[in-house]
Amino acid sequence: MSVQEEIKQQVTGNRVVLYMKGTPDFPQCGFSANAVGILRACGVDEFHTVNVLENPDIRQGIKDYAKWPTIPQLYVNGEFVGGSDIMVELFQSGELKKLLDKTTA
Repeated sequence: MSVQEEIKQQVTGNRVVLYMKGTPDFPQCGFSANAVGILRACGVDEFHTVNVLENPDIRQGIKDYAKWPTIPQLYVNGEFVGGSDIMVELFQSGELKKLLDKTTA
């Protein structure tokens, strides 16, 4: 399986996926910690995470997949939502919670 196929399987096989540096309990950068905090603040207790520090191919591959240069990256229902800055904006406007609430319905 190619890296792109593996990423597609992760993104489409889980409702909420966060590609991040580190893990939810031990994030390795402030942006990843912020992304986890936002998801939890939206009431999302269970989400799939991929620690890009464990696999350099995934780390580069996810940037190519989304055509987005930074980590973290959030996917909901197979669709790219954005990175940390976009998550903050959507959270502050209430749009992220609405989007995430649809995934649990």
